[in-house]
Amino acid sequence: MIGHVTLGTNDLALSGKFYDTLLAQIGAKRLFENERTIAWSNGGSGLGVIKPFDGKAATVGNGVMVGLSLESQEKVDALYKKAMELGARDEGPPGPRGTGGFYAAYFRDLEGNKLCAYFATR
Repeated sequence: MIGHVTLGTNDLALSGKFYDTLLAQIGAKRLFENERTIAWSNGGSGLGVIKPFDGKAATVGNGVMVGLSLESQEKVDALYKKAMELGARDEGPPGPRGTGGFYAAYFRDLEGNKLCAYFATR
């Protein structure tokens, strides 16, 4: 249902470098870019970083999180590891969450935006 998500950034070049490397882990490539935005896609939905339209500083939304659905626990582990190598901040290492086959890892990007990489068997 969701076509794309954008995360605010104050440093487009730094965010671009972070997400180029991180999202390459899951087969995503830059879809487009301009002076305010960079967007990636792996053929389905997309993720972008954007300098806010109103010209004010980008801030982290409290309670906002982007979930990246992956095909296996190994892909969750690999993406989390790559995020940590790139300077992301840990918000919960890979592992099972609750019951019912939900395996996830949580981290914050260089701007403080929260992401969840997960694999669900249900």
